[in-house]
Amino acid sequence: MRAELRAKIITVCHKKIETKGDNVGVSFYAFFANKNDNPELLMEAATWWIQTHRLDHFVNAHKVIEIIQKESEE
Repeated sequence: MRAELRAKIITVCHKKIETKGDNVGVSFYAFFANKNDNPELLMEAATWWIQTHRLDHFVNAHKVIEIIQKESEE
């Protein structure tokens, strides 16, 4: 996954946690506007979410951050 998308996911997850609390769930759609202005990036996120990690529709934001950080270390 490209660095731009990793950074965006982590930023959005932290914002969701700050506003909604530790138990907030996110979907890969949370990382994009309500319009499809970057289909390539959206598909990259969807592939990572659905095919690579087989995540449910909503996943705890802390878990998503943990997965991203673990991948960055590898």
